[in-house]
Amino acid sequence: MLKKALPLVVLAFLAPYCYSDSISPYYGYTGNAAANGLSWGMDNVFPDPPGLEVNAVLYNYTIQKAVEDSVTVNVQNENALGTGYIFRETDEWRPGSLGGTQINKVIGLPSIHRSYWGDGSIEVEGNGSVTDPSVIYSYRVDPCYDPQYDPNCPGYEVPIPVIPEIDLSSLYDATKDENVDLDRKTEIDQNEENLEENEKEKEEAEEELKRKYRLEKAMAAVDASGLFADSHVIKQMNEFANMAVTTQGYYAASIPGGTYPETIVLDGGQLQDNKQGRRMNMSSQILHEKMIAEQYK
Repeated sequence: MLKKALPLVVLAFLAPYCYSDSISPYYGYTGNAAANGLSWGMDNVFPDPPGLEVNAVLYNYTIQKAVEDSVTVNVQNENALGTGYIFRETDEWRPGSLGGTQINKVIGLPSIHRSYWGDGSIEVEGNGSVTDPSVIYSYRVDPCYDPQYDPNCPGYEVPIPVIPEIDLSSLYDATKDENVDLDRKTEIDQNEENLEENEKEKEEAEEELKRKYRLEKAMAAVDASGLFADSHVIKQMNEFANMAVTTQGYYAASIPGGTYPETIVLDGGQLQDNKQGRRMNMSSQILHEKMIAEQYK
């Protein structure tokens, strides 16, 4: 049980945390690369960051062999950028060792960039086998491995957009296209000008109607004020006439006795109507009718 716990204790010191939001280097470790067999590709083992460097390999397995047999086990990774192996650790199980023994190892390495790590495997030489294999890679990630990762990285350069060069001679020229009818375009422009003129004439006609309407309202107001003035004059004349009649009624007069024969002879025997009074009555009637009619407008 102590041997199984050893890799986890070592990993706790090698990888205090697995990620960071800053641009400082951070550490982590992979899952068991040998979970599905004794050989594996590294494409699905390492995470994505390009600045990943492997600094240790942790592995364990159980040897299965006869006591008298000699068995050699190699835990290894090919050199993806050259020949041979970038990592290879060999265990020799000599005669006398017991089958069913588990081994746990932590192999420290100088930081080796992920690009060097080729396919991995556990190779068994001799009359034996391994069970329950586990191979874990501890790594360090430098986000600024690519200076363009963050503006605060050393060597960062402000990106300059690439402006493509355009050959102006290859641009489309509608005036040289035989399928373009320039006369038709002129006709369309003329139609648009006609529409603009029609709109302008329509606006002028509407403005003329508005002016006429305002003039009619002004004239109606003048007529109403004239009628009011006529009515006021007639009212004053009626009041003056009534006052004269009333005043004459209160004059004291002494009339001598006797007989006063009628001296006025009517021409034709008829009393003529008072034309001035008729005109005043007619004017009063007309004014009254106009005032009544104004109430229903």
